[in-house]
Amino acid sequence: MPKTIALLLSCFLISVSLFSQSADEKAIADRIEILRQVMVKPDAAILADIAADQIVYVHSSGTVRNKQGFIDEFMKGQSVYTAITITDQVITFAGNDAIVRHRLLADTNKADMPPKIDIIILMVWQKQNGIWKLLARQAAKIPPPVK
Repeated sequence: MPKTIALLLSCFLISVSLFSQSADEKAIADRIEILRQVMVKPDAAILADIAADQIVYVHSSGTVRNKQGFIDEFMKGQSVYTAITITDQVITFAGNDAIVRHRLLADTNKADMPPKIDIIILMVWQKQNGIWKLLARQAAKIPPPVK
Protein backbone atom coordinates (compact mmCIF):
# COMPACT_ATOMS: atom_id res chain seq x y z
CA MET A 1 0.00 0.00 0.00
CA PRO A 2 2.75 2.58 0.82
CA LYS A 3 4.37 1.88 -2.58
CA THR A 4 1.05 2.61 -4.31
CA ILE A 5 0.67 5.91 -2.46
CA ALA A 6 4.26 6.86 -3.30
CA LEU A 7 3.67 6.00 -6.97
CA LEU A 8 0.45 8.04 -7.08
CA LEU A 9 2.15 10.97 -5.36
CA SER A 10 5.03 10.80 -7.86
CA CYS A 11 2.61 10.75 -10.81
CA PHE A 12 0.74 13.71 -9.33
CA LEU A 13 3.94 15.75 -8.88
CA ILE A 14 5.09 14.97 -12.42
CA SER A 15 1.72 15.96 -13.89
CA VAL A 16 1.69 19.22 -11.88
CA SER A 17 5.20 19.98 -13.13
CA LEU A 18 4.25 19.28 -16.75
CA PHE A 19 1.09 21.35 -16.43
CA SER A 20 2.96 24.37 -15.08
CA GLN A 21 5.51 24.18 -17.89
CA SER A 22 2.80 23.99 -20.52
CA ALA A 23 0.97 26.89 -18.83
CA ASP A 24 4.17 28.96 -18.93
CA GLU A 25 4.81 27.94 -22.52
CA LYS A 26 1.31 29.08 -23.46
CA ALA A 27 1.79 32.35 -21.56
CA ILE A 28 5.05 33.01 -23.44
CA ALA A 29 3.45 32.15 -26.79
CA ASP A 30 0.57 34.50 -25.97
CA ARG A 31 2.99 37.34 -25.12
CA ILE A 32 4.90 36.73 -28.37
CA GLU A 33 1.62 36.91 -30.29
CA ILE A 34 0.83 40.24 -28.61
CA LEU A 35 4.32 41.46 -29.55
CA ARG A 36 3.80 40.33 -33.16
CA GLN A 37 0.50 42.20 -33.35
CA VAL A 38 1.83 45.40 -31.73
CA MET A 39 4.79 45.46 -34.13
CA VAL A 40 2.23 45.75 -36.95
CA LYS A 41 -0.21 48.08 -35.13
CA PRO A 42 1.94 49.99 -32.59
CA ASP A 43 0.53 50.92 -29.20
CA ALA A 44 2.88 52.56 -26.69
CA ALA A 45 1.09 51.18 -23.63
CA ILE A 46 1.25 47.60 -24.90
CA LEU A 47 4.90 47.95 -25.93
CA ALA A 48 5.72 49.32 -22.46
CA ASP A 49 3.84 46.48 -20.80
CA ILE A 50 5.62 43.77 -22.80
CA ALA A 51 9.14 45.12 -22.26
CA ALA A 52 11.12 44.70 -19.07
CA ASP A 53 12.64 47.93 -17.78
CA GLN A 54 16.07 46.39 -18.47
CA ILE A 55 15.28 45.33 -22.07
CA VAL A 56 18.07 45.12 -24.63
CA TYR A 57 16.56 45.14 -28.13
CA VAL A 58 19.06 44.47 -30.93
CA HIS A 59 18.40 44.63 -34.67
CA SER A 60 20.03 42.43 -37.29
CA SER A 61 21.90 45.62 -38.31
CA GLY A 62 23.46 45.78 -34.84
CA THR A 63 21.42 48.77 -33.61
CA VAL A 64 20.87 48.45 -29.85
CA ARG A 65 17.89 49.99 -28.06
CA ASN A 66 16.79 50.33 -24.42
CA LYS A 67 13.14 50.32 -23.30
CA GLN A 68 12.33 53.83 -24.55
CA GLY A 69 14.18 53.11 -27.80
CA PHE A 70 12.18 49.88 -28.19
CA ILE A 71 8.90 51.80 -27.82
CA ASP A 72 10.07 54.64 -30.10
CA GLU A 73 11.15 52.09 -32.73
CA PHE A 74 7.50 51.43 -33.52
CA MET A 75 5.74 54.57 -32.33
CA LYS A 76 8.00 56.89 -34.37
CA GLY A 77 7.89 54.65 -37.45
CA GLN A 78 11.55 53.64 -37.44
CA SER A 79 10.30 50.15 -38.28
CA VAL A 80 7.02 49.80 -40.18
CA TYR A 81 5.57 46.34 -40.68
CA THR A 82 2.37 45.55 -42.57
CA ALA A 83 2.44 41.83 -41.78
CA ILE A 84 4.55 39.49 -39.64
CA THR A 85 4.61 35.70 -39.63
CA ILE A 86 6.50 33.68 -37.03
CA THR A 87 7.63 30.12 -37.78
CA ASP A 88 9.82 27.41 -36.27
CA GLN A 89 9.34 28.70 -32.73
CA VAL A 90 11.11 26.87 -29.90
CA ILE A 91 10.61 27.80 -26.23
CA THR A 92 12.87 26.47 -23.47
CA PHE A 93 12.92 27.35 -19.79
CA ALA A 94 15.66 28.09 -17.27
CA GLY A 95 14.07 28.97 -13.93
CA ASN A 96 12.23 32.28 -14.24
CA ASP A 97 13.63 32.81 -17.74
CA ALA A 98 12.45 31.54 -21.08
CA ILE A 99 14.63 31.38 -24.17
CA VAL A 100 12.75 31.67 -27.44
CA ARG A 101 14.03 31.15 -30.97
CA HIS A 102 12.02 31.64 -34.13
CA ARG A 103 12.07 32.81 -37.71
CA LEU A 104 10.38 36.12 -38.50
CA LEU A 105 9.01 36.81 -41.96
CA ALA A 106 7.69 40.34 -42.46
CA ASP A 107 6.32 42.69 -45.08
CA THR A 108 7.36 46.31 -44.65
CA ASN A 109 6.12 49.63 -45.94
CA LYS A 110 9.04 51.98 -45.47
CA ALA A 111 11.32 53.37 -48.17
CA ASP A 112 14.60 52.62 -46.35
CA MET A 113 13.62 49.03 -45.45
CA PRO A 114 13.52 46.04 -47.79
CA PRO A 115 9.92 45.14 -48.72
CA LYS A 116 10.38 41.61 -47.32
CA ILE A 117 12.35 40.62 -44.24
CA ASP A 118 13.39 37.08 -43.36
CA ILE A 119 15.45 36.90 -40.16
CA ILE A 120 15.99 34.73 -37.12
CA ILE A 121 15.25 35.95 -33.60
CA LEU A 122 16.57 35.00 -30.16
CA MET A 123 14.62 36.35 -27.19
CA VAL A 124 14.89 36.05 -23.43
CA TRP A 125 11.68 36.47 -21.47
CA GLN A 126 11.72 36.79 -17.69
CA LYS A 127 8.89 36.21 -15.26
CA GLN A 128 8.61 39.40 -13.21
CA ASN A 129 5.89 39.56 -10.57
CA GLY A 130 4.10 36.69 -12.30
CA ILE A 131 4.13 38.30 -15.77
CA TRP A 132 6.45 37.35 -18.63
CA LYS A 133 8.45 40.40 -19.80
CA LEU A 134 10.75 40.69 -22.81
CA LEU A 135 14.24 41.08 -21.34
CA ALA A 136 16.36 40.72 -24.48
CA ARG A 137 15.85 40.30 -28.21
CA GLN A 138 18.54 39.76 -30.85
CA ALA A 139 17.69 39.63 -34.54
CA ALA A 140 20.13 38.15 -37.03
CA LYS A 141 20.32 37.64 -40.73
CA ILE A 142 19.93 34.03 -41.81
CA PRO A 143 23.40 32.60 -42.43
CA PRO A 144 24.17 31.14 -45.84
CA PRO A 145 23.99 27.35 -46.11
CA VAL A 146 27.12 25.51 -45.07
CA LYS A 147 28.93 24.01 -48.06
